[in-house]
Amino acid sequence: MEHLTSSPESQIDIQEFLNQDQKKDLLRILTAGSVDDGKSTLIGRLLFDSKKLYEDQLFSLQQDSKRMGHAGDEIDYALLLDGLKAEREQGITIDVAYRYFSTARRKFIIADTPGHEQYTRNMITGGSTANLAILLVDARKGIITQTKRHTFLASLLGIKHILLAVNKMDLMEYKESVFNDIVEDYKSFITGLGIPDVTFIPLSALKGENVVELSDKMDWYHGKSVLEFLETVFVSSDRNYEDFRFPIQYVIRPDLTYRGFAGKVASGVIHKGDEIQVLPSGKKSKVKAITTYEGELPYAFPPQSISITLEDEIDISRGNMIVKTDNIPETSRHFEAMMVWMDEKPMNPYTQFYIKHNTHSTKARIEDILYKVDVNTLEKQPVEFFKLNEIGRASITTTEPLFFDPYKKNRQTGAFILIDPVTHNTVAAGMITDGLSGTSKFKITAEERQQITSGESLISLKQRENIYHQKGVTLWITGLHGSGKNQLAFMLEKQLLETGATVVLMDGKSMRSGLSRELEFNPADRAEHLRRVAHIAKLLNDQGIICICSFASPDAHIRKQVKEIIGNERFHLIYMDEDIEYCRKNADDDLYKQYNNGKVSYLPGEDISFDIPQEPQLVFKAENNSENTETVVNYLLKNKIIGL
Repeated sequence: MEHLTSSPESQIDIQEFLNQDQKKDLLRILTAGSVDDGKSTLIGRLLFDSKKLYEDQLFSLQQDSKRMGHAGDEIDYALLLDGLKAEREQGITIDVAYRYFSTARRKFIIADTPGHEQYTRNMITGGSTANLAILLVDARKGIITQTKRHTFLASLLGIKHILLAVNKMDLMEYKESVFNDIVEDYKSFITGLGIPDVTFIPLSALKGENVVELSDKMDWYHGKSVLEFLETVFVSSDRNYEDFRFPIQYVIRPDLTYRGFAGKVASGVIHKGDEIQVLPSGKKSKVKAITTYEGELPYAFPPQSISITLEDEIDISRGNMIVKTDNIPETSRHFEAMMVWMDEKPMNPYTQFYIKHNTHSTKARIEDILYKVDVNTLEKQPVEFFKLNEIGRASITTTEPLFFDPYKKNRQTGAFILIDPVTHNTVAAGMITDGLSGTSKFKITAEERQQITSGESLISLKQRENIYHQKGVTLWITGLHGSGKNQLAFMLEKQLLETGATVVLMDGKSMRSGLSRELEFNPADRAEHLRRVAHIAKLLNDQGIICICSFASPDAHIRKQVKEIIGNERFHLIYMDEDIEYCRKNADDDLYKQYNNGKVSYLPGEDISFDIPQEPQLVFKAENNSENTETVVNYLLKNKIIGL
């Protein structure tokens, strides 16, 4: 048997081919349209007619078309993209299907997105990096509501090139008038959306007319086929080459002699020797070298991944940004943004999210929702929170300042995502529209000024409950010394904190060491001591905080005064039902011995009486404190005090 060998010439040819392929530019395409408009069929046809299918793929496609196709006797090219079982059964696209192919001129990544309104978030995901959008229109239906919705979403994503593909012209006898009417309708709609480049092509994806080759059945059309248009559309100028932005992703320190700052050039061009500034520190230096895996470069531009070394030793870390000294982005903690809500769970306006902006992560709050956009009519509507797939404009405040440009000016530095702090799901994608100054963000209204004058908080009790997911109440634990009330209080504090509640614990020892250190244990001083505790508990409850108070509080009359101070609806009394004999044996200190030796007086149960509570909410035995803790938590859940 002969051994197959490759000649040096063939190896050179292969290497040359790989080099040429590497130099091809990449076009990222988003496809969208109503259900059954033919998105998947168009892409499948592109792959088929451009000879980008392997024989086994073609054979499988032919077999699948016979079993589950929706194109009659024709090959159902949509099956190339509809990979999910549910999609194939229904003949629709649910998930985002990505396909890669290349021609002699260009490489392509196509994101086929679902047409249903409930899958808006899928379209946002597929279009976040797209250079061009292909919007399919059924020639029989013309411009419909979903066409307008997809156009709005494309403009929102900053996609500058749109191809309106008028499909199924074969079902309208390839009439030029049908195509012209659709073109005019669409042109009148997009006025004001700010899309600079719109192209119109009539086609039949199923028949392959005007897909790869121009069709003689529409000889009245003198433009390009879909493939030729995709190969030649000019998108290189879409990137921002003016504003240099370099978010630091990683600091490279292989040894003591080298400190490089690695990342991807988000926008702009950087040259060796350029003067730069680091944000947020404001420190300045000059570029000493620009390095890649292949070696040093005289300059770099997006989307190259590089490492920059500087002439000066500057403390720089991940999340910082290198810019040019004469071109600095906006730096602010407050900004407005268009947001797409992507979580199944509706937005909680009081949640503090994590925000990821380039390589920088910090905490953020949605301060105000300005409006929601009805994606079908483009009307602005007032709303208190966003739900799945809803889009609107909101003002956001972050814990640390962000370095950003408006999204329309720079997609790379104007985009962000919000992450749920509990589930770590991506709950929203955002596009920054404007920065807000601190004065505009915190401007006080006349009504708020009046509230401040009268000592009224600007945050309502309902808002606090939504923030803490609980109601501010006082759990007052009473009982003799040694009855187990402190043990219950501390175990309960730990349990509630572990469930996410916000809790403050006060007991006799801690309060008498500071707030009431000058008071004695006689009845008058004891009453004053408990009055002070009650007022503190009320203040904490007003802030939405649960307060656990562990005090003997033997006098029923004083307990009633405490309840009145805190508020009847907030006061929850827990009684540790243990007699004096049990307490003498189980007290953790020698207080009872000191009483017997005459060193202590005014000890409840000994020389002063203890009034047993008549209507406590809960009554416990000390030996069951592990179970008692769980009982209190269940009581709070049942009465909707925690877990809101």
